[in-house]
Amino acid sequence: MMTNVIINETLLGRALLIGGLPTENETVSLALKEFIEKRSRENIISSFNTVEYDVDYNYKTMRNKR
Repeated sequence: MMTNVIINETLLGRALLIGGLPTENETVSLALKEFIEKRSRENIISSFNTVEYDVDYNYKTMRNKR
């Protein structure tokens, strides 16, 4: 998909240096990929400790019923 986006040149320049990729397109694509992965991890981490477990559940009892 082709699109025109206004990107801060200072940030893009720093990303090019840090990323070491040969083109701006590859740098922006990698940045977007890393952004998505980071946000996905943050969403998963934020769900920790939100599951309520049954305190009476005994997996050993369930295993012995087989």
